[in-house]
Amino acid sequence: MPVAGRSFDGANVYAAADMPAIDLLVITHDHYDHMDYDTIRALLPKVKMACTSLGVGAHLQYWGIPKEKVLEFDWWETQQVNPLVTLTATPARHFSGRAVRSNRTLWSAFVLQLPGINIFIGGDSGYGDHFTEIGARFGPFSLALLECGQYNERWPYIHMMPEETIQAAIDLKAEVLMPVHWGKFALSLHTWDEPINRATASAAQRNVRVTTPRIGEAVIIGHHYPKEPWWKW
Repeated sequence: MPVAGRSFDGANVYAAADMPAIDLLVITHDHYDHMDYDTIRALLPKVKMACTSLGVGAHLQYWGIPKEKVLEFDWWETQQVNPLVTLTATPARHFSGRAVRSNRTLWSAFVLQLPGINIFIGGDSGYGDHFTEIGARFGPFSLALLECGQYNERWPYIHMMPEETIQAAIDLKAEVLMPVHWGKFALSLHTWDEPINRATASAAQRNVRVTTPRIGEAVIIGHHYPKEPWWKW
């Protein structure tokens, strides 16, 4: 199982300094590739509210985010984040931990609900029937962000194979899928572009709509879904 890894070449062209103001920062779990100290510290002045899984808030508060700006969630817990945003944590098949301390905090996915818009923020997860349950409870989804990368047959219960990512989008009743968690960190043995090539090929076979924005490129729900195969250029 991978515990650390380098960035793929060219993956650092967009940094924390390039991020705009952040109304809501969602952190699914405390692994280093999802919660980096230097990145969080750089984002601090831009973040209005941070939402995360049980136990992770202690890290964020220690690093400088005020307690009143941090909300923690247990699985299936729903909180009204602001007048427009409702957030619910849902189960994921993964684990947590930093350095040698494992599973001291929770790992989650999140359902983000806005007026007329329903978004699934998948975090990290192996494939399982929890996607069908989430789809039945909260679907359909306007957009689903699902992991697609850093997989291996040796750890099938913590990361999905690209074809399973497509099946999870179907289970969730997602109108559009955005594959994420690929092309940034080299945490497995596959090439940087293998995940997206396999996922888009499977999506085409199964008639699943996919959006593939470049880093920093906007996706506008219901209006603009970038789909250029830029990784092939």
